[in-house]
Amino acid sequence: MELTILLFLLGGLFLGWSLGANDAANVFGTAVGTRMVNFRTAAIICSIFVILGAVISGAGTTETLGKLGAINALPGAFACCVAAGFSVYLMTKSGLPVSTTQAIVGAIIGWNIFTGSSIDFGVLTTIFATWIICPILAGLISIGIYIGLKKFIAASKIHLLRLDAYTRAALLLAGAFGAYSLGANNIANVMGVFVNISPFTDINVLNFFIITSVQQLFLIGGLAIAVGVFTYSKKVMFTVGNDLLKLSPLSAFVIVLSHSIVLFLFASQGISSFLTSLNLPAIPLVPVSSSQAIVGGVIGIGFLKGGKEVKWSVAGKISIGWVVLPIITMIIAMFILYILTYMFNLNVVF
Repeated sequence: MELTILLFLLGGLFLGWSLGANDAANVFGTAVGTRMVNFRTAAIICSIFVILGAVISGAGTTETLGKLGAINALPGAFACCVAAGFSVYLMTKSGLPVSTTQAIVGAIIGWNIFTGSSIDFGVLTTIFATWIICPILAGLISIGIYIGLKKFIAASKIHLLRLDAYTRAALLLAGAFGAYSLGANNIANVMGVFVNISPFTDINVLNFFIITSVQQLFLIGGLAIAVGVFTYSKKVMFTVGNDLLKLSPLSAFVIVLSHSIVLFLFASQGISSFLTSLNLPAIPLVPVSSSQAIVGGVIGIGFLKGGKEVKWSVAGKISIGWVVLPIITMIIAMFILYILTYMFNLNVVF
């Protein structure tokens, strides 16, 4: 039984690896692409903070994703993760920064259709809305931060060498924040489908603190993301950092920071609760696309500079990947579910 559980969890670990391989580019692609941070340093920092974000702050978005499709059987969760991971891998191999959020949503919809389960269209609408809002918000934030920083630098008259050192440090800090936000927001994509059927039990560490079963899931998911960062993220980093728009180090910092702020906003239970306490609309805790956030930030800077330097053909290719990805994942998920059900006689739903 334990071997069977481990086998099914490999689906989630594969998706985590795919997320690390693809979405690390969104955290450090601009820094690596501008040669301000080397790949090894970026990979180490990204890996550490993505794990911390997943374990400490990953619960909020997982609950929302669970409402879209309450997968209640390990084979079903396995099928969704493998479908999402495989489709993201195909896009990563092409050098395209795609959304694991869109991939897992497509897979869950495929599970709902195959099993005849109901789809919560309210939650689905909220998720779809964030796919539009996310890049726009990131673009607007990047424009605001860029204008503010340019004015500050001009007023302070910082020496170029000192500015270069400050920018490198800022890129590392922004990357750490971005990795934390990525882990907090996107761990739901990797392990969210396993939360209701977690095979782990809570661990009491020296009667000091408890590591919950969900945190254990998020920890191994975070480790899988870290492996993906080290083994396969370099190509996509250079697509984001060089191919879409030639970026200055300052622009790179602004884009990573705006991306990180957007992901953190949609993952923070604290901010959502604070807004509710003020009788203001709460920000939905939804796993948003880090790829869309980073591309939105890049295009925001591009617009600020007149839009001529943006390689719109690359942007169009990326956008097509965003549209096609959830459809491909849905079809692959239904195919895997069919094989598991009718060839291996496994229950993909209870």
